[in-house]
Amino acid sequence: PHSIGSPTRFTMPSRRLFLASLAATSIAPWVVPARAADTRQTPVKVGFLGTAYSHFADKYRLLRESADFELVGLCDDSAEVRARGPAGARWMSRQELLAAVEVVVVESEPQHHARDAKEALLARRHVHLEKPPADSLPAFRELLDLAQTHQRVLQIGYMWRYNPGVRAAIEAAQKGWLGDIFLVRATMNTTLAGPRRPDWARFRGGAMFEQGSHLVDMVVRLLGRPQKVTPFLKTSGPFNDQLADNTLAVFEYPRALAIVTSAPLQPNAGPHRFLEILGTSGSARVQPLEPPGLHLDLKSAAGPYAAGSQVVPLPAYQRYVDEFRDLATAVRGGAPLPVTAAVELDIQEALMRACDML
Repeated sequence: PHSIGSPTRFTMPSRRLFLASLAATSIAPWVVPARAADTRQTPVKVGFLGTAYSHFADKYRLLRESADFELVGLCDDSAEVRARGPAGARWMSRQELLAAVEVVVVESEPQHHARDAKEALLARRHVHLEKPPADSLPAFRELLDLAQTHQRVLQIGYMWRYNPGVRAAIEAAQKGWLGDIFLVRATMNTTLAGPRRPDWARFRGGAMFEQGSHLVDMVVRLLGRPQKVTPFLKTSGPFNDQLADNTLAVFEYPRALAIVTSAPLQPNAGPHRFLEILGTSGSARVQPLEPPGLHLDLKSAAGPYAAGSQVVPLPAYQRYVDEFRDLATAVRGGAPLPVTAAVELDIQEALMRACDML
C-alpha cells in the first residue's frame, strides 16, 4: 500500500486562501438571494445533463412527480443512452437545456461529472452533481470557485446524507452521547458484472472511488479532515483486468481511526452494508443502511436515549426526497445546504487520498 500523508500538491497556503475567500463573502457558497416568486413556491425548472449514471432512474421519477420542481427535459450526448432512456422523455441539446432550466442535475458517467457541472455553472445554473463529483482535487476546487463566483447552489449527491439512521448515529457521536470517538468502520459492497468492470477500472481508486466515496463522506462529516490516509487497493476478483475491486482505506486522526472498505465481489451485499461508531461511552451501528436500522449501546442514558442496548425507531425514508427538497429551498433563497463548501473540499481531498489519486 502507498501511505499518503498530509503534504500534497494542494498546499496548505492555497487551502487557507481558498477557505478564507469563502468566509470573506456575506453570501454562503450554496445560497442565493431570495426572489419575489419564492413566496408562491413556484416550481423550479430542472433538467438532466447526462442520464447514464445508475442513480438517474430514481431521480428522474422523483423529479417528474415533485411539486417543488418542473422537469423540463433531458440531455445526453450518447445516442445509445438516449435509446434506452425513459419513454416519452423530452430530449434536448445542451444549449437548449441550459437555456430552459434553473437547476441542472448531472447524472452523466463519472469521468464527465466535473465537465458537465462546470458547463452548467458557467451558464449560471444551480447544480445537483452526482458523486463522485470530480476525479481530481483541482477540478473540484474549480467547481467550488465557480459556484461561489456566480452565487449558484452546488449540491453533491452523496445519497446517505439524509438517511435517518446515519444522521442519528452521527448526531449521537457529535453531541458526545457516545463519549470520545476512537474508531469508525464502514463497509459498502456489491456485485459487479464483468462487462461493467472497465467503467470502474477507469479510475485508480476503483471500488473505493465509485462506492467507497459514500463512506468517505460520512467519515469526514463526522471526524473532519484526516491527518493521514493510507489506501489499500487490491485486485482480487477472477477477472482479467486491473480493477481495484477489494479496497480499504485507513483514516488517521489525533485520537481516532476510521476504516472504510468497498468490494464489488459480495453476493447479496445489501444487508451487510453498515456504519459503526465506537466511543468510550457507547456505540452506534447502522445496519443495514437501507432501509436503515440503528442499534445503540450506551453506558449511561444520554440525550433522548436510555442506558443499555436498544434498537432506535426511525422515520420512513426514501432516497433523494429530502435532499431535493433542501435543494429547492436553497435555490429559492431559503436555508443553505447543510454541508458547507469547506467540508465538501475536505471530503474530496480525503477521497482522492483514499483512492491514491491525489
